Amino acid sequence: MQEEGEMVTPGEVLGKATELKAGKGAYIGSYRDTDIQYVFSSLTGLRRTLSPSPDSPDQRPTVEVTGHKAHGAVPEPGSVVIARVTKVMAKTASADIMCVGPKSVQEKFTGIIRQQDVRATEIDKVDMHLSFRPGDIVKALVLSLGDARAYYLSTAKNELGVVSAESAAGATMVPISWTEMQCPLTGQIEQRKVAKKNRQFARSPYAEPLLSIGDLSIHKDLLNHEFFSASDAIGFFHLKFKPSILQIADS
Repeated sequence: MQEEGEMVTPGEVLGKATELKAGKGAYIGSYRDTDIQYVFSSLTGLRRTLSPSPDSPDQRPTVEVTGHKAHGAVPEPGSVVIARVTKVMAKTASADIMCVGPKSVQEKFTGIIRQQDVRATEIDKVDMHLSFRPGDIVKALVLSLGDARAYYLSTAKNELGVVSAESAAGATMVPISWTEMQCPLTGQIEQRKVAKKNRQFARSPYAEPLLSIGDLSIHKDLLNHEFFSASDAIGFFHLKFKPSILQIADS
């Protein structure tokens, strides 16, 4: 346990939930997939412990973290994040979290997508290498803090998954189904766990990207996503609109 006033970072254990209450800048969660509940820091800042009032029925001290005013967004359980996949293994995929909702992060946060959290059905048939590839941009839900200060992420909802991916030819691919994206240059189809909304997928795999966001190219279909609006992305991405039009299936 840290000393009073010591600097802590997001995900650090502040103590057991049986001994401490979570105040501002802290939350309760399990540790290393056990049933034991701990109090974790959700901010980078100074830890302090507040004594309970004498007449309080709960005599556990309250631990809180006072963060720096300039810190960026911090992932918390229940947050929707945008992350870039960095490594894919047989049972997990690792990703760097870039945004929490519409807000960019200013510190490095690592996310882990486990095989059982990729999709809601046929979990035992999930192939991580056919779901994600390094460089993919994914929209995911934060489940909890995992091991080594990494956050467990889930893409097990229709609207979660890969929102932008680059083909082997270096082009931004077009989503054509729940599990497929197509290169607009070569027509090559690659497998992904595709994020989908309003049952819309691109009809033409050879359409040009409509919007470039930084070094990413986002197709019109992806602009249906709540996150990928110009106003939400301001402050983190540089927007550059293109005149071409992407056809969208009606069904």
